[in-house]
Amino acid sequence: MKHLIISDIHGDITGLETALEVFRREGCDKLLILGDVLYHGPRNDLPEGYAPKKVIAALNPLSDRIIAVRGNCDAEVDQMVLSFDVTTESRWLDLDGIRVLMTHGHKQSTDTENLLKKGEILLHGHTHVLKNQNFGDGNVYINPGSVSLPKEGNPKSYIIYCDRAFTAYDFDGRVLFKRVL
Repeated sequence: MKHLIISDIHGDITGLETALEVFRREGCDKLLILGDVLYHGPRNDLPEGYAPKKVIAALNPLSDRIIAVRGNCDAEVDQMVLSFDVTTESRWLDLDGIRVLMTHGHKQSTDTENLLKKGEILLHGHTHVLKNQNFGDGNVYINPGSVSLPKEGNPKSYIIYCDRAFTAYDFDGRVLFKRVL
């Protein structure tokens, strides 16, 4: 299975379209969205390509291939226009026998109580900062950064998961890191 992992779209159709082009070109099976789908939130500038209705139109046809979690900028009303679940705070995934906790990151992060068992992965967005680090008891924290509003000098980025490896790319296709498990 090959999955595209993105976070923090914040209503930016330009960033989303780039990610969806990768999704199609790479033949990904699932699109994992780590929250903050439609709105930019009070602390973020308005993304250049801000068009939430276009984001809805681009994502809804893929609803059977999307696994998403709720971000701090997502609201219950978003569920009225999106045809995939955006209300669940976190999800456990099994990726090739590896247990992964998928969440946005505003409630569960490396700074909160570690709910993971040895060897499990924490996958979250929220910070808009690309990360690949060890923590806890043999745990790994992976963050795909943001497709719309990257922070701390990071480029717009995404991750492809395939064959027990998380590979992060910038929008020019350059590999930013590869974590093989």
